[in-house]
Amino acid sequence: MEVKQEKENIYLFVPNIIGYARIVLAIVSFYYMPTDYVIASWCYIISVLLDALDGHAARHFNQSTKFGAMLDQLTDRCGTCGLLVTLSYFYPKYMFWFQLSMAIDVACHWFYLHTTVLQGKTSHKFIDMSGNPIMRVYYTNRTVLGFMCLFNELFYAALYLLHFTPGPLLLGFSTFKLLAIVSFPVAVVKTGISVIHGFVASCNIGVIDVAERAAQREREANKKPQ
Repeated sequence: MEVKQEKENIYLFVPNIIGYARIVLAIVSFYYMPTDYVIASWCYIISVLLDALDGHAARHFNQSTKFGAMLDQLTDRCGTCGLLVTLSYFYPKYMFWFQLSMAIDVACHWFYLHTTVLQGKTSHKFIDMSGNPIMRVYYTNRTVLGFMCLFNELFYAALYLLHFTPGPLLLGFSTFKLLAIVSFPVAVVKTGISVIHGFVASCNIGVIDVAERAAQREREANKKPQ
């Protein structure tokens, strides 16, 4: 007797539903970014917090999917890009650096994620433990990963808020400006890690290309008449 297996609807998995909520919050945040920093900030902050929650949900419910991994990455990249576009408008003098940051972030992460998919991996955070030592620490130490991501977001968020208000004063000094200064080095290092993403992806996809071309030559050789 044949047993029919129920087809899973991965689009309704809990972590993916959280991802859809993040997209809605990001869109609302984008809308209010130029005019209302309170609404925009709260929507952005909640979206960032949900980013941590969807990963826990995926592990808890055993609902990790390639779709979820891509959705998570794209939401992260688009959210940061939306904020950087606004910062380019607020601080036109530094527009080039914001543009460069966006280009590096999107290009390197897309390249890295796409390469892991080609390799058949289940997550963009899966790395070869014998690979690059910086990447190994970054993706296997949750404290380091959380710290880097938090302070990277904190730098751009502080710049955004500083456009509207200095925030609470600490010994007569703007706390938002202080946060921007303290988190700036971390944001620079985070950008450097994104470049490493691109480098690692280049190496990995080169291996894939070489293997596929070798397999193609072998197939063509087998087709030739003996």
